[in-house]
Amino acid sequence: MPALLSRFRVDLLLLLVAAAWGSTYLVAKELVTPQSVVALLATRMLLAAAIMAALVAVRRHRITAAELRSGTLLGTLLAAVFAFETFGIAHTSATNAGLIISLTIVFTPILDSAISGRRLPGRFFLAAVIAIGGVALLASGGVFQAPNLGDLLVLAAAIIRAVHVTSMSKLTGSAPMNSLHLTTVQLSTCALLFSAVSLFYGDSIPHFLARLDPGRTVLFLYLVVACTVFAFLIQTWAVRRTSPSRVSLLLGTEPVWAAIVGITV
Repeated sequence: MPALLSRFRVDLLLLLVAAAWGSTYLVAKELVTPQSVVALLATRMLLAAAIMAALVAVRRHRITAAELRSGTLLGTLLAAVFAFETFGIAHTSATNAGLIISLTIVFTPILDSAISGRRLPGRFFLAAVIAIGGVALLASGGVFQAPNLGDLLVLAAAIIRAVHVTSMSKLTGSAPMNSLHLTTVQLSTCALLFSAVSLFYGDSIPHFLARLDPGRTVLFLYLVVACTVFAFLIQTWAVRRTSPSRVSLLLGTEPVWAAIVGITV
């Protein structure tokens, strides 16, 4: 019974993360333009990393060398996910982005199987083909047609997210690591990368912030606190307590939450 309750708690928290991420497509669509993608990501990550660093400072625990190495590698992968996904949202609909990113459910078990050597049953591949075909039909309005640039960018984000989740499980499963520390290093790595790129590409951070009215400021803070700090802290904590495939399965409910948020809001 304790094991069942523990799994239920992990699953419930991952579903809350999926709900938060499902809402990000609508929120990001309100905040982002093709020229402000990097500035938005840099500002989002800087504030999120600052909040996480403050939590680490309050706990007065030092980040270990292993946590720094693993967190930096995972943060680089995470930055790639954010970049492809956010550029994709700027060039496609929020609905398509939510649908396509759910294909992480398909890619993660395949990647995990390739690394672990465990064979997947034949019915998985049948289900995977059906899932990919279903997403393709939904994203293209009921007919098979070539995906647009935004769709392809979000598809790349889904593949890299599968790599990120699987790598997180492999890098952190063999050594005791603090989830708070790992999340802090990951978000700090993203903040440094996006801040550096923002110096050469698109809107500057001050220009992006100057364009935030009170309504957009509230959306931006929600994006930072709920969809970044809370979401990635829980993901890092949960992936060490269950399988990468299960994490991706639960987080793959994003399109459901995206639809609920889109209809409700």
